[in-house]
Amino acid sequence: MSKKPKVDKNLQNTVDELDRNPVNSKHAAELQQDQDDRRKRSSRQNYN
Repeated sequence: MSKKPKVDKNLQNTVDELDRNPVNSKHAAELQQDQDDRRKRSSRQNYN
């Protein structure tokens, strides 16, 4: 009975973030804004 180890979500998010390579500064800003929007949306869901 071997247990499948759980994936560390913080580590997985870091790996996913490193996989995204922005082409230029505008693209990097868009990626950052998308991430900020997701965080803001998820924090609002927690209060409702």
